Amino acid sequence: MRHLLLSVCAILFASSLTISAQIPYWNNVQITEVGREYPRTEFATFDSRTSAIEGQYEDSPYYLSLNGTWKFVYVDDYRTLPKDIEQPSFSNLKWKSIKVPGNWERQGFGTAIYVNMPYEFKYGSGILPQLPEIIPAGVYRRDFTVPQEWDGKNVYLNIDGAKSGVYVYVNGKEAGYAENSKDRAQFKINDYITKGDNTLVIKIMRWSTGSWLECQDFWRISGIERDVYLSAQDKISLKDFRILSTLDTSLKNGIFKIDMMVDNADREVVNVSYELIDNNGITVASGSRKIDEGIAAGQEWKTETQVSFRTKIMNIKSWSAEDPHLYTLIMKVNDKYIPYRVGFRRFEISDSMFLVNGQPVKFKGVNIHEHDMITGHYVSKETMRKDLELMRKHNINAIRTSHYPQPRYFYELCDEIGMYVYCEANVESHGMGYNLREGGTLGNNRMFYGIHMDRIINMYERCKNFPCVTILSLGNEAGNGYNFYKAYEWIEEREKGENNMNRPICYERAGLEWNTDMYVPQYPTAEWFAEIGEKGCDRPVVPSEYSHGMGNSNGGIVRQWKSINLYPHLQGGFIWDWVNQGFLETDPNGRQYWTYGGDYGVDMPSDANFCCNGIVAPDRRPHPAMEEVKKAYSNVAFDRA
Repeated sequence: MRHLLLSVCAILFASSLTISAQIPYWNNVQITEVGREYPRTEFATFDSRTSAIEGQYEDSPYYLSLNGTWKFVYVDDYRTLPKDIEQPSFSNLKWKSIKVPGNWERQGFGTAIYVNMPYEFKYGSGILPQLPEIIPAGVYRRDFTVPQEWDGKNVYLNIDGAKSGVYVYVNGKEAGYAENSKDRAQFKINDYITKGDNTLVIKIMRWSTGSWLECQDFWRISGIERDVYLSAQDKISLKDFRILSTLDTSLKNGIFKIDMMVDNADREVVNVSYELIDNNGITVASGSRKIDEGIAAGQEWKTETQVSFRTKIMNIKSWSAEDPHLYTLIMKVNDKYIPYRVGFRRFEISDSMFLVNGQPVKFKGVNIHEHDMITGHYVSKETMRKDLELMRKHNINAIRTSHYPQPRYFYELCDEIGMYVYCEANVESHGMGYNLREGGTLGNNRMFYGIHMDRIINMYERCKNFPCVTILSLGNEAGNGYNFYKAYEWIEEREKGENNMNRPICYERAGLEWNTDMYVPQYPTAEWFAEIGEKGCDRPVVPSEYSHGMGNSNGGIVRQWKSINLYPHLQGGFIWDWVNQGFLETDPNGRQYWTYGGDYGVDMPSDANFCCNGIVAPDRRPHPAMEEVKKAYSNVAFDRA
């Protein structure tokens, strides 16, 4: 009987694999990527120490931007796409032009939809929900030439953000697939490129199984919405690194540790070193090592080797949002230099208070979505800097990346300007509700375990080394349950303990369950703050959303902050939200105006103007409420004698 059962199980398993193989990637919840590199820190490589110290990311000789004007074909139903459209020989005559990055709905293709809680499409419900049959699709195409100087190196295609189901073809061959729209998808394309001209085609399904976890309160729009570029590295090169930069118990001295993962498939001797440089150009720490074990002894050689350095630095200058002091780290692998910025800060929770460098912090925070009134979800570097500088002028010291990781440059600015970042994974399934039963919340549906873990791991691996990243969030409004329990444990293993950064791991729907280190509820009243302040809590209290900024609002924030300032375990909160999500349009009389949900298409699902709840307008002009926020968030207070 046992042998019969095993045989039946084997047959069923083989059948499931066959069925899974027949399901297209975009409709298979078990497939989150194909051919994508494991997520890692984003870094640039330079040929000299001087250029590494002085250069910007894009100045690297191993960086080639693919932003610009691409060829484009759009269809309302993917089934009507021309056959062999991914092939270089396919005629260009019917292609239109599109700007990359920038959502296609903001460039005359398809319909922009705004909804808050529900999904923007009709779907079949059940334990495994079904996507609609009719799904729009867009196909991008451009040519590129790999620089001759890159011969013999590993060449990568980097797509920093594209929504939703993304197929990549290089010279007509499928090079990979990804469906996480807010994390970098990196593909090694050595096997597909040739010398001279190459053709790149990116085919995107507007909706995919990734859409089940992208039910956020923002415009539901599509396409390539962040940078696209090529990068190159030597076959022997830095694969990734992990920085520990904290303070000892005296809060005066720095503890620095770096784990460098070196890719060495060629089995050669490798020289690895680092130096840490202060703002005066003085090296405060350094180390070097040679990877050669196994060569003489004929031992088994590892294609990836971890090299670790650890030191203590006396009288370090610490990083905080108030004083964002940074050091320059230069890593060297053979003759290549990799720069990165380092900040020393100590995180700990003690007596229900979250301490940064030994001091309790009040998070004077705001939530932020990627929004530009012209391009859609693509936000330029200039606008990012304008946003952060405007925040600092109004006493904002913390940002929640609602509800997905931001691009690399955003974190670099926060490191430089000084912002505590509540870094959130690209996970929200609000439209499914929070019921723990089968067919309810996806957070407790094990069929969606892999898709949750993929996004949470992406967030962590990509953002782990930024000094500004202070709080790690598993996602937003996606229920709780098995998938979030396992995700918490995965990050906990890497974050907690003496040799780790000990950043708090948080999740709003966990409430006061064990898989959140702080209590981060949403939309508490002033009376609620006063009550929990008086009663106390077993962990820090920091509402992830409060003081909803729609219309003439935020007037009660001063009453909320009366309690926050009074009770040490009440440590601030994050206003919803930063910018009104209106799009700029022009009427027949030439007058410009901002649109909101329902202004596009016919009988589209819509939550109307609920996307306009920021404390600045779409053009970043502050609302009157900003003065109220500035007052409540003031760092100086006076009491009557």
